[in-house]
Amino acid sequence: MISLAAHFLRGSYPPLVTPFRAGAVDYDAFAALVEYQIREGSHGLVVTGTSGEPSTLTLDERGELFKVAVSTARGRLPVVAAAGSQSHAESVELMTRAEQAGVDALLVVTPYYIRPPQRGLVEYYIDLGARTRLPLLIYHIPGRAAVSLQLDTLEHIAEKVPHFIGIKHAVNDITFATQMLDRFGFDFRLFVGLEELSFPMLAIGGAGLMNAVGNVAPRKVAELYELTAAGNLAAARRLHFELFELNQAVFFDTNPIPIKYLMKRLGLLRANEHRLPMVPATADLEKRLDGVLRRAGLI
Repeated sequence: MISLAAHFLRGSYPPLVTPFRAGAVDYDAFAALVEYQIREGSHGLVVTGTSGEPSTLTLDERGELFKVAVSTARGRLPVVAAAGSQSHAESVELMTRAEQAGVDALLVVTPYYIRPPQRGLVEYYIDLGARTRLPLLIYHIPGRAAVSLQLDTLEHIAEKVPHFIGIKHAVNDITFATQMLDRFGFDFRLFVGLEELSFPMLAIGGAGLMNAVGNVAPRKVAELYELTAAGNLAAARRLHFELFELNQAVFFDTNPIPIKYLMKRLGLLRANEHRLPMVPATADLEKRLDGVLRRAGLI
């Protein structure tokens, strides 16, 4: 595994939502969200992750979002491109566009729907790894992709792809997280992808967070990382419980339906617009989410 700068790919890297306006991607609103994350102290950004609704976007739109993120950030914080698809050809194209845009690292989801065998995943990531020299993270999200990674699969990939440097682990499995850190060491960038496990996974040595709730409360999520990294576990534990209901709210409906409504209520989005088959929050869900915001002291 290649060596990285000590603070690179560590901290809170929120996966930004994709704003829409009258059915089109609102790139100006997206640029404003990048600026908001910088002001609020996030350590990096993820573009077209799950919260960005990538499966509803065209390749051209995803490529343009990579460009807007990089040009807006202007090196003030790292940009990670979520550049994976269910199709090998599309993943290659997205990686190429991301690299041309000037992103700092790639996050590639396990191919979804087709449920490949472990040996297929090994060959897939070895092939993709040979096409780039950017730091490469795997996005492990069995609940969406319908495929789980095994430790020996990661070992085989690491043997052939030295710039495979980490994983976004979005599954309720702290045992597997521990096994990965035990095998690859604490330089391995283990990012927490499940909000409720943020503090526990950071406490065992996780490198950071790629949490949807960072769209809504970026400063607090960044602080949770900073407190844990500094060894101030008592304060981090208090913040974990302070964020707990907000973290749960992410999953009151399919992500990012709740997040986009929360952002609209906070004035971060003009509208909580989605593309089909995603749809906005129902009236009942809006009322429930308003209660979460009030109890969190955000409205």
